[in-house]
Amino acid sequence: MKQIERYIFRIALGAFLSCLIGLTGVIWVTQALRELDLITAKGQTLLIFFLITGLSLPTLITVIAPVALFIAVVYALNKLNGDSELIVMSAAGMSPRHLMRPFLTLALIVSAAIGFLTIQVMPSSFQELRDVLTRVRGDFIANVVKEGQFTSLDSGITFHFRERAPNGALLGIFMQDRREVGKTVVYLAERGQAVDLDGQTYLVLEKGSIHRQQPNSRDSSIITFQRYAVDLAAFTPPDADTIYKPRERSTVQLLFPNPNETYYKLTKGRFRAELHDRLSSWLYPLALGLIAFAALGDPRTTRQGRGLAVAGAITAVVALRIAGFAASSAAVRSQGAVAAVYLVPLLAIVLSLVVATQGNRVRAFNAVVAARLRRLSAALPARRLRMRAG
Repeated sequence: MKQIERYIFRIALGAFLSCLIGLTGVIWVTQALRELDLITAKGQTLLIFFLITGLSLPTLITVIAPVALFIAVVYALNKLNGDSELIVMSAAGMSPRHLMRPFLTLALIVSAAIGFLTIQVMPSSFQELRDVLTRVRGDFIANVVKEGQFTSLDSGITFHFRERAPNGALLGIFMQDRREVGKTVVYLAERGQAVDLDGQTYLVLEKGSIHRQQPNSRDSSIITFQRYAVDLAAFTPPDADTIYKPRERSTVQLLFPNPNETYYKLTKGRFRAELHDRLSSWLYPLALGLIAFAALGDPRTTRQGRGLAVAGAITAVVALRIAGFAASSAAVRSQGAVAAVYLVPLLAIVLSLVVATQGNRVRAFNAVVAARLRRLSAALPARRLRMRAG
């Protein structure tokens, strides 16, 4: 790129990164606040909290990046026009195509990043998020037992703890195991802590005793211990096979689904729509960037307002996104609607390129049409008067 193009690219890139980081940070904080109960109510660690909230970042970036690009292009063009730099560039013979080049380069970079995130990163993050949430919800200590209450499970286990310490440890533990008919095992401990080891969760009891009562016996044996580990897998029901939704599956799995899978047979349309949404997502940054350039790329004096052009660009972006969502919904119901998923952003790109590169001709044509309409509207009252007089 030439020096002037690098200068424009730096302005647009700085505005894009500022918008992307700012908007993503604000929305991420609002999402993170909704997950605070992982720490306050469910006793999870900060690592789990940041893992769950961090896995939503790829989705936020793919949604916010096209909008941030649109805002960056609008900002850069308004700044260049406000400083009269657009007018100077135009007077020096810089064509709209050369002016568009830095913005198009930035849009292509953003499109490539969005395509990579949507096709590769987002499905993996959704799948990992599903697995983490499943583990959290299946956490016996965090979700089943309550402080100060006796909790009885269907498997024949009764659990109680007096209170939870600030570090997550359980104090004053009572646990009764009656899974075997006629045999009762009672665990008493001063404290206990859930520990993950090799994919299994254990409750490590400290300073306590085990009371075992054998069948057909009134006497019980007592064993004291300093540390004793209990496998918590026995306390939760066996997990059913996890069924991943279309958005949680890799792109390869969407391209080559298992035709014998019951879930796929029931939701074949959702698989189809999700696949083509991913493959077409990279087109939207291009479309939004070109819409902004088509609306504001021509130089204007400071006396000529650009608010109407900005409003028109925003209206076009909203209409584009609504049309995209409508095409995606139609693709769920009909195979023939898949073409619309690609045609909507492609049509926006083509129209924006025509307006951006042939803007003078389009505006001249619009001016001629508007002038003729004004003359026609002015002539109509005179004709009516002549017709009445005649």
